Parts: sequence; structure tokens; C-alpha cells
Amino acid sequence: MDESLLLPLGYAGLFLVSFLAATLVPLSSEGAVALMAVSDFNPALVLVVATAGNSLGALANYYVGKWGGRFLLSRYIKADPKVLAKAERICGRLGGPVLFFAWLPVVGDPLTLAAGVLKMNLWAFLFWVVLGKAFRYWAIIGAVAL
Repeated sequence: MDESLLLPLGYAGLFLVSFLAATLVPLSSEGAVALMAVSDFNPALVLVVATAGNSLGALANYYVGKWGGRFLLSRYIKADPKVLAKAERICGRLGGPVLFFAWLPVVGDPLTLAAGVLKMNLWAFLFWVVLGKAFRYWAIIGAVAL
């Protein structure tokens, strides 16, 4: 992430990057969080904004899965069918707690989509996703703020 693009947008830019990074858009938010945490931004607010944006992006995936995931995936969204099938098996077998790991690269976004396809309880989904994403950002901010 180029700091000349992100820093002038401030928290709104961080929210947007974090939101998009949680969807199937190939984007990462970790660099933006680290950059803002070491710049003149409040680290606690960086944590809250990034967690909110990333969690809402995951929620968008959930609803894509819930309201037509199979159709959209087969027609418009180019996602690896093997990764999605694996994510569905994992979500179905392990349930909500596996969503703590929705921040992981490659499998995290498909996990949130699979949760929607499986019509997982929304409150359980939100609890585990927000907890995992907050933990990840907290660890990043802690690592760069030392």
C-alpha cells in the first residue's frame, strides 16, 4: 500500500481497504494497519476501524453465500472450487469457532462465504469473525508499536 494514497484518506481509507480486503477482492490490509499504527494515528482507533471494515467485508461475503452463493460463484465470481469446497467442509464440521481464523490468507474469505452458504447462525458468525480479526490487528499493531 502506497502511503501517499492511504494516509491522506485517514480512517476512511483504512476502513475501505479493510472492507475490500475481507471480500474476494485480492487486497491486503495488514500493511495499511501497520503504516497507520506507526504514523500520527491513534492505534486504538486504527484497531477499531480496521476490525469494523474487515468484519463488514466478511459479512458481505456471508450474505453473498447466503443469498445465492452457488449461482454467483458459478457465474460471476472466479474462486477456486476446491478451496470453496474445502471451506464448506471445514465450516460444516467445525462450526462457528473456525471463523476465528477468517483472517488467514487463501482460506479466510472462502470460509466466510461458506458460512453464508451453510446459513450459519449470524450472531455466532459475527462473534467469531470479529474476535479473530480484532486479534489479528491487535497483534500487528503490537508488533509495530514496540
